[in-house]
Amino acid sequence: MHKHANGTPAPRVTTATLLVALGIIYGDIGTSPLYVLKAIVGEREISELLVYGGVSCVFWTLVFQTTFKYIILTLTADNHGEGGIFSLYALVRRFGNGRLVIPTILGATTLLADGIITPPISVTSAVEGLEIIIPGIPTVPIVIVILSLLFFFQRFGTQKVGGIFGPAMVVWFSMLFILGASQILHAPGILKALSPHYAIELLTRYPHGFWLLGAVFLATTGAEALYSDLGHCGRKNIRITWAFVKTCLLVNYMGQAVWILRHGGTHLDGSNPFYEIMPSWFLLPGIFIATSATIIASQALISGSYTLINEAMSLHFWPRVEVRQPTELKGQIYIPSVNTILWLGCIMMVLYFRNSSHMEAAYGFSITIAMMMTTYLLGYFLRYVKKWKIGWVIPLILLFAVIEMSFFIANVAKIRERWMFLFFELFIFLSMYIWYFARKINNRFVRFVELKKYTTLLQNLSDDVEIQKFSTHLIYLTKANNPGHIEEKIIKSIFSKQPKRADVYWFLHLNITDEPYTLEYEVNELLDDKVIRVDINLGFRIQPRSELYFKKIVQDLVAQCELNLHIRPDGSTRYNPEPDFKFVVLEKFLSVENEFSLREGLLLNGYFLLKRLGTSDERAFGLDKSDVVVENVPLVYQPVGNVSLVRR
Repeated sequence: MHKHANGTPAPRVTTATLLVALGIIYGDIGTSPLYVLKAIVGEREISELLVYGGVSCVFWTLVFQTTFKYIILTLTADNHGEGGIFSLYALVRRFGNGRLVIPTILGATTLLADGIITPPISVTSAVEGLEIIIPGIPTVPIVIVILSLLFFFQRFGTQKVGGIFGPAMVVWFSMLFILGASQILHAPGILKALSPHYAIELLTRYPHGFWLLGAVFLATTGAEALYSDLGHCGRKNIRITWAFVKTCLLVNYMGQAVWILRHGGTHLDGSNPFYEIMPSWFLLPGIFIATSATIIASQALISGSYTLINEAMSLHFWPRVEVRQPTELKGQIYIPSVNTILWLGCIMMVLYFRNSSHMEAAYGFSITIAMMMTTYLLGYFLRYVKKWKIGWVIPLILLFAVIEMSFFIANVAKIRERWMFLFFELFIFLSMYIWYFARKINNRFVRFVELKKYTTLLQNLSDDVEIQKFSTHLIYLTKANNPGHIEEKIIKSIFSKQPKRADVYWFLHLNITDEPYTLEYEVNELLDDKVIRVDINLGFRIQPRSELYFKKIVQDLVAQCELNLHIRPDGSTRYNPEPDFKFVVLEKFLSVENEFSLREGLLLNGYFLLKRLGTSDERAFGLDKSDVVVENVPLVYQPVGNVSLVRR
């Protein structure tokens, strides 16, 4: 059996796993025939150079960008089976000396921004097929209803409907192949378009041909999402299914090209070649299948956005927000705040652009940036993780850089049509930037002390019957990586004002690993049955259910007779009939006794604003509110100096 680097088994190649891959991986790329050739031709006069060159550009884009870069190379950058820009960052961050943070934030930002344009353009392109059957039908309300229902049902999970995704996409891709092949049979000469000669001719001889790359790029926008979904299906399943998917896509593109050249008009006049190659009797079923495929594509992208934000929180790029697990399915999560933002964004896109043609003009810019950032991180992966020679890495990265920079320049022209996107992207970027760097500043001013110096004091406090007992188990969450250290503010919390007496003092440290699904713990008793440090190693895709994990650890220690103090298996003692757990959360606030530079002031004030907007620490770390005491601690970053205070 093939295994990942951590020894866990990789997904096997079976009919079921191949179906799952088809249902999850290819939503964006798979629905691109709905609008790619329509976008390339647009309102231009139809010519052999335009059509043959357009198909050739699409083919070689799928060869170099999708197949070579992502399917062959980037999929090897799996972090214990997981993919995506944060997984890649976790693999290479130790080699970057901080140079990889901004590229990672940019890549994640633009990938999330794609989440508010892909569902609208896909669903709108499919629903617009109804206009052929019922001219003048208002498609905007239909699209809004479909998208609203899609986002509404996210809270229930997709476990039940997920089983039909694979078979539905098999029907979709088979339809693409059959429709395309039926046209190619009438004009097999279209196969010549696969020659790179036509792509070069289009880019060099056709008037303003280079700028057509903005439309060509739409054929590969889903490649980045494909890499992000690596963990759901496994590398082998993706590579095998891609051969089938790529064939179906190319056959359909060429079939559309045949119809464009043979339909007799000089312009498309608003027609969509995708629907025009359908027999009239098949239009209604074809529209239904297309709409189903776009809903599946949207679902995959929405789920990917949840995963991206969850990883961002674990790697300290995003403030803590509520995360739910609607089903028992591994890795399936639901984030209400992200769901609301994406829904509002999608509805605004539909209302603003109204039709797919206008959306096509705005689509693609963000993903080019995401791809360039992935290329940058991939260079580090190939050089330092795969140990490739620099003479191989640099030419390869330069090749992808040239291709992606060309797409980027061609897409820059779309800025005018997508200006409202910039606010959404700026919000995401600033949120990640502020949270990451302000947290760095915050952590710099955390003072640590040696815990052993205070064990005798803790013993004496625990034995002092004159002080009312605060709890049986008193637990503090600590950031100290060194097991022998503890934050000074925690010691002050225990001993200052009203000392907190307890039977057992616990110090719980959550360590987010570079691996996705690690869940293990270590126990270090600094004072027998009295002062105990617990380190929980959590993968960056594991939700931090701290209280659940902690209580399970206590039960394990009692069951293994490592924890005595007359503690029963449920955590209670003979003195306390009920298990008594108290988690103390030290909530920082920005003291008024600070002087900042402009950058530091903006970062720290922005950080605490985001903290207020996010979920509370007790909810973020999976703590029961009834078991939590919150204490406010001032953060004095830069004390005010030179106070001119004169006594009268």
